[in-house]
Amino acid sequence: MKFAIIGNTEKPALRQAVPKLVEKLESAGTEYMIDRKIVDLLALGSSAGKKHACDFDECVERSDVLVAFGGDGTILAAARSVGARGTPILGINLGKLGFLAEVAPEGMEEAIADILDKKFYVEDRLVLEATSPNLPGRVFHAVNDIVVDKSRSSRVIDIEMHIDGAYAVTYRGDGLIVSTPTGSTAYALSNGGPIVTPASPVIGITPISPHTLSGRPIIVPDTALIRIIVQADSDEVLISADGQMESFLRPPIEVRVKKANYTVRLVKRTDTTYFDVLRAKLLWGRNPKAK
Repeated sequence: MKFAIIGNTEKPALRQAVPKLVEKLESAGTEYMIDRKIVDLLALGSSAGKKHACDFDECVERSDVLVAFGGDGTILAAARSVGARGTPILGINLGKLGFLAEVAPEGMEEAIADILDKKFYVEDRLVLEATSPNLPGRVFHAVNDIVVDKSRSSRVIDIEMHIDGAYAVTYRGDGLIVSTPTGSTAYALSNGGPIVTPASPVIGITPISPHTLSGRPIIVPDTALIRIIVQADSDEVLISADGQMESFLRPPIEVRVKKANYTVRLVKRTDTTYFDVLRAKLLWGRNPKAK
């Protein structure tokens, strides 16, 4: 099994975490590669450092497991780079909340030991694909969500939504979030969307600050084709994917969202469940008065 180490070089904790992982892999006699940017940052100029250094694309293409240091943004960027290759990703959380990069640095060595002992599983996560006639040839992919919102305007927008060719509803508000089960704990959650377990074959649709009490989230099958239409009486509109890919457009516009033809594969430990992560990250069941 060959590991590749990538990460957010702006995270200070990277300087302590990566050498510990390298030491673990060296002691286990395991093959590994390190993104050249990390090698340069940490001044791993020894023959070992040079031997294992590789360009980012090579790390993605040649590894059996991609170890990504950072927060959820790092995992999302890694997932976009992996694309349909299917390389499993293990996230080491150097950020704050971290639903995707859920292994803490102090648990990293144990997690690697479990992987080497084959005490892990790979979980497939749904990916969304968005296209627009207004952006011919461009395709957005998202592990968390596709968002259509009012951009820099202070005015609300009307968003017409169709599901599998049938008109569903017109939301008036600041925008619309189309999310995967993975993304249900991201932007959608902060707008009142439900938490959805990762294996659920569904897509969530959540309005952003709807200007009516009847503007409620909707859950549809992941086989659905979702058409989002913003008419010409609106100002500039922003389309974004995972908050990392974006385009500004002048209405009228149409955005079509559906399930992509590939999944993102995340490495999971057998002794941790999704609900363990939720309790730890969201403090479920905690008495707010308890110290």
